[in-house]
This record gives sequence, structure tokens and C-alpha cells, in this order.
Amino acid sequence: MKIVRFRTRPQGPQYGWLDIDKVGVIQGDIFGEYRRFDPEFSLDEVELLLPCQPSKVIGVGLNYTDHIREMGSESPQLPLLFLKPPSSMITNGQPIVVPPISKRVEHEAELAIIIGKRGRYLDLSAAREAIFGYSIANDVTARDLQASDGQWTRAKGFDTFCPFGPWIETELDASDALITCHVNNSLRQMASTRDMLFDPLQLVVFISSVMTLNPGDVILSGTPSGVGPLEAGDTVSIHIDGIGSLINTVKAADEVLG
Repeated sequence: MKIVRFRTRPQGPQYGWLDIDKVGVIQGDIFGEYRRFDPEFSLDEVELLLPCQPSKVIGVGLNYTDHIREMGSESPQLPLLFLKPPSSMITNGQPIVVPPISKRVEHEAELAIIIGKRGRYLDLSAAREAIFGYSIANDVTARDLQASDGQWTRAKGFDTFCPFGPWIETELDASDALITCHVNNSLRQMASTRDMLFDPLQLVVFISSVMTLNPGDVILSGTPSGVGPLEAGDTVSIHIDGIGSLINTVKAADEVLG
């Protein structure tokens, strides 16, 4: 099932479910008990919002062998974690803004894991139960700042640097899902989730040994090879089989700030 969070003109934000191109309201807690109503809105008459509101966004670095090679790094023995602030999140159709301080902003197409149950020190079985579903993310990175800082918070933490959505798919088989990323009409990234060093269950187990995972938290599972620059005027489109597409344009800061 595809879970959306949306808004209509007379109503504020609410959760729903997607049936092809129509949206039905969900009443209750999507991570607990809820009631599903028949689809009543056309997809083109609602505004899709971020599909969940995480307390934290946990990133995983260097989780695909080919990407490790292209970055000139060594394979980590354990998942390499970092955090992106929730304030960096935008949803499908909103613009990625290139900050004037960076001369090299790059895309990173990723499978996003959404947590559905609070958990700490989870084993593999509990991790499977804790995963609510999957979505698409773009771990946008100011590569020059990442290199100069030696740590990643600034490079990955700018506003708009975490496109995420457009919905959560609760029934995806994440063991072998194809990820592709196009910038304009050029294919930049293509790989399967089977190429991950640490699969989603392993990531959830490891991360829960470090921090409590809360319903709605998002884990970015790493990017395959082919990361590359984004310029103002570009359109970046990430597609994951079984989920859909996340599409964002790129703007310069002066276009947004005036």
C-alpha cells in the first residue's frame, strides 16, 4: 500500500492511501490503528506533503562497493552513520537550492527506510517488524564542503538537501529493487539494492544499537556509484522500481531569496 500525507484546500494535513491515481483518507495512527476510507480525491487535486515527519534522518555512507571505489575510499567494517536535520527535507516537486558557498553540489539517489515501531537493540526479527515501509530520497551533498570540513554535517545539512517522497510503499521487496537517477535526460546512477554492503535489516539492527528509533524516523541507506554535479536549471529524477519517482528541479539561491 502507498501511504501519502496530503492537504486539500478546505482541510489541513492528513494521511491517506493511494489507489492508482486517487487518494482515500486514513483516520487514526498510520503506525498503529487506523481506518481506511474509499478513495475520494484525484491525485492532481491534492497537495502531497512529506509522507512522514521524522524525529531524525539517519544517513549511511559508503554502502555500495562501486561508490566506495569512485570516492577513493575503503569499505567500512560497520555502517558509517551521519545525521541530516529534518529541516533539510523537501518533497516531490519542490526545488533543491544551491547555496552560494558551495561550488560543487551533487545528487545521491537512495532507498529510504521508514521506521514504524519504536525500538532499541533490535535483532533481525524485530528489525523486520520495525520497518514500516520504503520511499525515495536524494542525499544532496556539497562535495567541496564535505572534503574541506572532514565531517559531513554542513555539507549534507543545508535546507532542501533531503528531497524525500512522494509516498511510503509498505509492501516493497527491498532485497532487489532497481534504483536509477537521471539529471535532465542523462542517466547518472543505476544499481540494485542487492548491491548494498549492509542491507536494510542490518542497518536497522546496527542503528538501533546506537540510538532509539521512533515511528516515522527515516534511514537513508546509501547511494550507488555515479554521483555527479547539479546546476541551477537542472531537473533530477530518481526512480525506484516498486515505489515510483521523486522529481526535483534545481535553483540558485538568488532565484529563491530574490
